[in-house]
Amino acid sequence: MQKPVKQAKLSDVILRQLETLILEGSLQAGEKLPPERELAKQFDVSRPSLREAIQKLEAKGLVNRRQGGGTFVSDQILSGLSDPLFELMSKSKESQFDLLEFRHGIEGMSSYYAAMRGTENDFAEIQKKHDGIGNAQLENDLRLEAEAIFDFYLAICAASHNAVTLHLARSMSSLLIDNIEQNLTVLAKRPDIFAQMAEFRKRLLDAIISGQPQKAWGASHRHLAFIEEVLLKMSQEDSRMERSMRRMQRSEY
Repeated sequence: MQKPVKQAKLSDVILRQLETLILEGSLQAGEKLPPERELAKQFDVSRPSLREAIQKLEAKGLVNRRQGGGTFVSDQILSGLSDPLFELMSKSKESQFDLLEFRHGIEGMSSYYAAMRGTENDFAEIQKKHDGIGNAQLENDLRLEAEAIFDFYLAICAASHNAVTLHLARSMSSLLIDNIEQNLTVLAKRPDIFAQMAEFRKRLLDAIISGQPQKAWGASHRHLAFIEEVLLKMSQEDSRMERSMRRMQRSEY
């Protein structure tokens, strides 16, 4: 005789749906969950079943409750990737080029899959974040501009619909923003470069929105390769200048 199929417990079904929302980034670290009444209505379940699912989520360390403040997605979800080594890397000149190479991979791949899998809503969000870069530039604040550029690439990661890539990028947000800001600080010595970088980003945006994966990957690669080449040339020029200054100082004695 066949055994009857065991029905999944309702709280476990709700649990899996909440876990999916966290995994896909719809619920982010530190974000407050809607009130129980609203969530119960959204899932069309009873509040006791919902409460049980949230308790299980809390036991897994994915959410925490604050007395009188509600339930929040845990801030510690990505703590395994928040390493003191990141701070050392952000201050190392050599690591800045390592990060650029890393970005070649993650941004290129995300751009490819965003062009392939992105929805109209995804494209609208990418366009919005792209426009936000221009708005940030009006403030003449490189940190603000770096954050806007990171948000643009994060929107591309989200549009790729790859949860691993999205959460990896989010976990490294401070390090990547620092990298972008440091690059902008160096490149600010060459104001003409900024217009060219903006053009590269525009080509990337157009390739993604027009649904051309290979073109999007190529646009991402060319953009970062351009930045890397300019930074290397400027670094070499600074090194030659320093050597010249040292020679001049020695000749004075």
